[in-house]
Amino acid sequence: MNPIYDFRGQVALVTGASSGLGFATAQAFAESGATVVLSSQDADKLNAATAQLSAAGHRVHAITCDVADEAQVANLIRETVAAFGRLDMAFNNAGVDGPHEDFTATSGEAFDAVNNINLRGVWACMKHELLQMEAQGSGVIVNCSSLGGLVGLPGRAAYHATKHGVLGLTKSAGVEYASRGIRINAVCPGVFDTPMLTKLKNSKPEAMEEIVKAQPIERLGEPDELAAAVLWLCSPASSFVIGTGICVDGGFTAQ
Repeated sequence: MNPIYDFRGQVALVTGASSGLGFATAQAFAESGATVVLSSQDADKLNAATAQLSAAGHRVHAITCDVADEAQVANLIRETVAAFGRLDMAFNNAGVDGPHEDFTATSGEAFDAVNNINLRGVWACMKHELLQMEAQGSGVIVNCSSLGGLVGLPGRAAYHATKHGVLGLTKSAGVEYASRGIRINAVCPGVFDTPMLTKLKNSKPEAMEEIVKAQPIERLGEPDELAAAVLWLCSPASSFVIGTGICVDGGFTAQ
């Protein structure tokens, strides 16, 4: 059973919130009483996700945003504050998978495409979130890295480079802003049962079997298990946790 937090009166922002880990975290924030701004570049999926939470009686708001575009990110924060007056918590979750290929097969365009969302997008979100949080004197940011931010696997160089970079941003900014009333940390998810894996499940069931076998816990993670870690990092229970990446991977990186 996940712990229950009281985030009433607080405003949370979740990027990449239309499905998967982002939606599960937005739902967990909402169920804990927060007003939640859901953001994604897919307007249709975003509106459907927001409508689902609204129908359950939660106070939610949708803002379409491509995090690779800093101007859109700046507008995301402006709209959030204009609507609700503040920004207390942010989960920078938006990301893409990136190429699965040999290092030398990856083009500069492909590398830039994954970097622009996974790393530069997190940087842009942090920049504009921090401007608001510093102005109000408080706030918590959680960035989504990956087990790929801690290890290296063949054929995943571009993706892993971005996720290592997210941890670098988290550590540096975490130290820089700790004395200003703002805490910054990251989560490093392993393999979770999300829509991102649906195609693999359907097209290559044998590959999915091998992935499950590689998990010490012998199963995939459930999205609410990642959400629980994010909410803990945003809560007073983690008040002395600064600039770290919490591994939520069923033991994979401990092997």
